[in-house]
Amino acid sequence: MNNPRPPRPDKPADGEAGTGASVAGSKPAARPRPEPMEPDQAQEALIEIQELLRRARLVETVVHNQVMDKHELVGNLVYRQNNAQLAARLDELHPADVAYILEALPREDRIAIWDLIKSAERDGEILVEVSDAVRETLIENMDRASLVAAAETLDTDELADIADDLPAEVIQEVREGLTQEEREQLRSAMSYPDDAVGALMDFEMVTVREDVTLEVVLRYLRIFDELPDHTDQVFVVDREEVLKGVLPITRILVTDADALVSAVMTSDMLTLNPWDKAADAAQAFERYDLVSAPVVDEDSKLVGRVTVNEVVDYIREAQEEELLSKAGLREEEDIFAPVSRSVQNRAPWLLLNLATAGVASYVASRFEGTVSQIVMLAFLMSIVAGIGGNSGNQTMTLIIRALALGQITRANVRRLITKEVATGLLIGTGGGLIAGVFAYAISKLPGLGLVMMAAMMLNLLVGTTVGMLVPLVRHRFGRDPAVGSSVLLTFATDTMGFFIFLGLASFFLL
Repeated sequence: MNNPRPPRPDKPADGEAGTGASVAGSKPAARPRPEPMEPDQAQEALIEIQELLRRARLVETVVHNQVMDKHELVGNLVYRQNNAQLAARLDELHPADVAYILEALPREDRIAIWDLIKSAERDGEILVEVSDAVRETLIENMDRASLVAAAETLDTDELADIADDLPAEVIQEVREGLTQEEREQLRSAMSYPDDAVGALMDFEMVTVREDVTLEVVLRYLRIFDELPDHTDQVFVVDREEVLKGVLPITRILVTDADALVSAVMTSDMLTLNPWDKAADAAQAFERYDLVSAPVVDEDSKLVGRVTVNEVVDYIREAQEEELLSKAGLREEEDIFAPVSRSVQNRAPWLLLNLATAGVASYVASRFEGTVSQIVMLAFLMSIVAGIGGNSGNQTMTLIIRALALGQITRANVRRLITKEVATGLLIGTGGGLIAGVFAYAISKLPGLGLVMMAAMMLNLLVGTTVGMLVPLVRHRFGRDPAVGSSVLLTFATDTMGFFIFLGLASFFLL
């Protein structure tokens, strides 16, 4: 899979004793990859591809109406020209832009486009870029030989990213063609959970020894047509691969070439462990504006690196998962997935939401007599429940974000709870006063205004408390704090809002 390393200059050169430098997992130069597009350009490309597909369907329909068989259809000059134009346009696009187009097309059009991509290397790059749900549909329409050919073009870390979606026999066949080092890298990458640094780890990196000069390092680096992506520093290791320091590329360029690596390198650097949380690594990259960071094991041996592109992908995926979780979706969904698949993904939390809404309605029905005597209550109680839910959502969003950033600890959680309760009380007082004046203005009942104000204050406090405690408790027990939080919050604010408002009205107004 990875191309062999360039030969290591073990023999002395120009009086040197050997560089001790190496590049792990480097590749020779390939056909230049197309440049990524701006979002509006990608949208234009999508529209262009859709138009070409429309023409292809039109040609197919015309030929079919002429009672021509499939062989004649393929031989039709217009049809072939249209497909050739489609294939040429796709070849001009960056793999990420092709992935974007595939995700935006219905299943039949997606497969038609996928069949036009004939390069195994392009297949592999696109499979890495597309979403999990779309990748499944593409893999379903590839034979074993095509899957193996595409997988063999990927680096071990990229192969590990999509290994769960590939058939076991494909992974086994690809594994047999790897070197021993690559097999170990693949096994290592697949052994870490998705939320660990090891799952983000990249094995393409440049290492040098500390007892050589910068001139030798520069001469060695020039052997390569290109360095691994996001190489802002090379790693200094000893003969046991123990990390000694890092050597920024900029420092190599501006320092006297006769200087030793040991005199120029930085030994005080941030290192990651494969079992560290990926979220912690993402925070470190953001805090220190990192481009890459070394990953070392318990013995301080260099095992890989994490680069900013992997961190950005992780942050984006984490944000998408949080949004889906808050909406009660169990997984990322292909927008053109079969109806049955969409129902399975969406129904569970909607059914739970239906159950919680039923409980809230039941609570309201227990006050039927109160509502029948003061009809205005029916119009006002939805305000109490809705404002409480909005307040809770604000608190819940802030808490989930703070948990994701690691800002909440045992030392400050009590102070945070006190602050949020105080905030809820102050907002509830102000909002309750406004709501009370509104209720009095439309009903001319002073008592109803006071009940509205009190109910508003109490339900905002309920919303703030639930919006804070639900994610904190779920996080405390190792669960995703976003999953189901909005459903539970809505249940609490609706049920308690109806109960508080109608209960107070029954007690004070009847």
